[in-house]
Amino acid sequence: MKVLSEPIEFEWDKGNIGKNLAGHKVLDQECEEAFFDSNKEITKDAFHSDKEDRYVLLGKTKQQRLLFVVFTIRNCRVRVISARDINKKESKSYYA
Repeated sequence: MKVLSEPIEFEWDKGNIGKNLAGHKVLDQECEEAFFDSNKEITKDAFHSDKEDRYVLLGKTKQQRLLFVVFTIRNCRVRVISARDINKKESKSYYA
C-alpha cells in the first residue's frame, strides 16, 4: 500500500511527544526509525478511520525492535498516534 512519499516528515507536539515512552517504552525516535525499514508493512486501519484515515505500520528499528505503529497523515506529515512492540500474531504478518 503506497501511503507515504519520500522524504518523510513527522509531526510531534504536546499531544503526542513522549506519549509512547510512558505507555509502551517506545522512544519517539524509534517510532520514526520503523518508517525507514525497507520491509515495513502498512495497512489501512479501517476500524479506526471514521474521523480521519489511520494506518498501521509494522516495522523494525535500527536496534531490530519490531514495532506496531498507528499513524495518520496531517498536512503531509506523519503523526504517530500509538506505538508498541508487536505481538506474536502480528510478527507472523511481518515475516510472511
